[in-house]
Amino acid sequence: MRHTAALLGWLLLCGCQSAGSGQPRREYRQALDSGTNACRTNPAYCAVMPTRIRATAQAGASVAGALKVMDAAARGRLHDILKKCANLANEEVNLRLLDGKTPTAQQCEEQVGTDAAGRPITRAMQWGQEKHVVALRCVQEHLSVERPGGFSLEQRYGYDMRTGALRLITRAQAEAWLRSGQAGQLLGTLIPDVVIHLGDPLRPEASYDFKFPCPIGKQGVWRKYPKGHPWEDRLQGEMYEEALGVDAFRVSPILGVY
Repeated sequence: MRHTAALLGWLLLCGCQSAGSGQPRREYRQALDSGTNACRTNPAYCAVMPTRIRATAQAGASVAGALKVMDAAARGRLHDILKKCANLANEEVNLRLLDGKTPTAQQCEEQVGTDAAGRPITRAMQWGQEKHVVALRCVQEHLSVERPGGFSLEQRYGYDMRTGALRLITRAQAEAWLRSGQAGQLLGTLIPDVVIHLGDPLRPEASYDFKFPCPIGKQGVWRKYPKGHPWEDRLQGEMYEEALGVDAFRVSPILGVY
């Protein structure tokens, strides 16, 4: 039962958490999902995709082969974009849900329910969930111009710690496992918010996770995996770095990338 509770509570948390909260957020249906990646590799798929998304994918296909490792200037622009998106998400959600006010510590800690494992859900978790959606939409819009074909949002990875093998798991495959009662297949998978890569998510340069600490102004923490989880007592960022072989960064309002 302990392992089952850990599974239910952490299937999406492994990479789909609202930073600094631990509450799984709604999956953001970004353009560069499995369907868009298929379009980039096989133009025939583009015919059934929405025009805006199809254009993004085709643009990515035309330049992905020419992508190079980011230099200092490109990395600086990327970090500026990520910080801008974190600030935008914080401001937009606070305006919509809090009349533009900054939440107090008491508001952040207010419990509004419990998750499948019986852990408390707080206002901070709910707001973090909303802010992730806005931040990822912002990243999609900016990086589609800045680095088309060279980034992925919420890409799910399967990682075998024994062999070091890394594989991609599409959204469609993950949903099929959930529908067929094979949720255990997803336990231990990793889902960074943003992965910068060389035209292939298996050739990463860096990964980034948005963290929305509440109250604002402090650093968001990497989550620690609970007992019964394959990565028990390891930190989320630690596992990103081990699996992907590149640095993992956090992004928060005001603080930016750290």
